[in-house]
Amino acid sequence: MTARKTPVRGEESWDDFWAEVSRGRTETIRGIAVPVPTDMPMVVTRRIEELRESSALEDIQELIGLLFGTDVLDQWIEAGMGLREFQVVMTWGLAHASGNPLTHREAFDLVEQGAGAGKQLGPKGPNRAARRSQSAAGGGRSKRTSSASTATARKTSRT
Repeated sequence: MTARKTPVRGEESWDDFWAEVSRGRTETIRGIAVPVPTDMPMVVTRRIEELRESSALEDIQELIGLLFGTDVLDQWIEAGMGLREFQVVMTWGLAHASGNPLTHREAFDLVEQGAGAGKQLGPKGPNRAARRSQSAAGGGRSKRTSSASTATARKTSRT
């Protein structure tokens, strides 16, 4: 591709162009009108990596603010949004921002399957050691099974 040698007259500004192609659609979630994310802000991807292990409310508010606008999380909390509903909204929003729009139902189904966004915010299950201690086996090594009951008679010699 070669560059133009002369600028195009009357070309719109970048901001006008991007506003047109990103469609500027809004969605009402818990009574709050929020922009439908149409592109993942690069700062969001960086902050997600930096805050991957964080569950601090301030960090979550920052990410929500970058994706949906400032103070939206506080408004959703005041409107009675629960954790599961929040996970569905995040799954839906991140999918739209990544260029793979989902319906609300599809986002809900992903959360129900354990594949939605924000799953690290949910209640943590027992760790591996705790799960193993709860097993019916009761711990310890298994007993050797007698060779007579597990082996088949060899018909030919291996030598």
